[in-house]
Amino acid sequence: MNFNTILGKKDFMEFLRGKKATFLLSCSVTKTADIEGISQAGIPGKMHLTPTLDAEFLAIKEVRSLDDIATTSKGIPTPGLITRAVHEIKPFENIEFLNLGFEVMPKIDYFKIHNFDIKPSNRIDESAKIDAMAIFQKGLEFGQNYKSSSKYTILAETIPAGTTTAKATAMALGYEECEEYFASSFKKTPNAIRDKVLKSALYKIDNSMDIFQKLSIVSDNMIVFNAGFILGLQSTNHKLVLAGGTQMAAVLLTVNSILKTMGGEIDSSKLALCTTKWIAEDENSNIEAILKSLDFKIAAYYAEFDFSTSKSEVLKLYDKGEAKEGVGAGGALVYAAINGASKGEIVKKVESFIGV
Repeated sequence: MNFNTILGKKDFMEFLRGKKATFLLSCSVTKTADIEGISQAGIPGKMHLTPTLDAEFLAIKEVRSLDDIATTSKGIPTPGLITRAVHEIKPFENIEFLNLGFEVMPKIDYFKIHNFDIKPSNRIDESAKIDAMAIFQKGLEFGQNYKSSSKYTILAETIPAGTTTAKATAMALGYEECEEYFASSFKKTPNAIRDKVLKSALYKIDNSMDIFQKLSIVSDNMIVFNAGFILGLQSTNHKLVLAGGTQMAAVLLTVNSILKTMGGEIDSSKLALCTTKWIAEDENSNIEAILKSLDFKIAAYYAEFDFSTSKSEVLKLYDKGEAKEGVGAGGALVYAAINGASKGEIVKKVESFIGV
């Protein structure tokens, strides 16, 4: 299996070829996900369980907080199955979790869960009501003190409705050129619902507010914390792969705005973003354009992976634009590619999880 370059040169990933990574999953809940029809990243009415179930399945290949793995209303299973499949074929050195606002803690032992006393955020159309400055500082401190035995870290996320909060974040920070570039867990973005939520959220923003006041109203814990983490990690030589789509791109936009506001520079040669083919080729979003809005250059990649050879019609829905990214699937697939895993191996492993 190969990987392709979206931006930059392939050198960054080639340098990491054959090296072991720690997989760090940011887990958070925004009550924006409770808005009917806004997201299909989980079970309707139980969206708050999505990060809990993703963490459990990634760690131990079973869910304990529900009877079965979460699927969308169309029966599509979480992209976490892809990440778990990669881990079984080409294991990560460690899997760890960031508790950025679980509503239900995952029922797992031995795996490290970093706790920061961060609560789930409110729905953004009523104000997220987060203390963005405090959360950013926690991320910054975590990055400055981060220690890993691995050669590099893959940073992923699981937060339903996160693409909506990501778009709201970008708009509040003034990236109007990115308005049409954000993805959705749906094949067709629920624009009527999303636009109504965004209008209500952004109505609460005015130009007199500083960046952290704006983020406190429209953003989510994952975006703000990881912006801090990225900047804190700059004081080390550790390399970081952001595993995700337009939500991780919003983290980088936030980093960009903080640097512009507070001064300072970033050595982006220690950073890259990896996503899925489904995001890279998505007709309804444009991750490349978002990344080009940054004032610093960043390398970005995607794995040449799809489910075209699968026997499962449900898994083939990924190839039709449903459930495009999440739980670090893109980063995991690129990790698989540079560690010698084949597409066929991963497809069969994912199929085995759903009984195909």
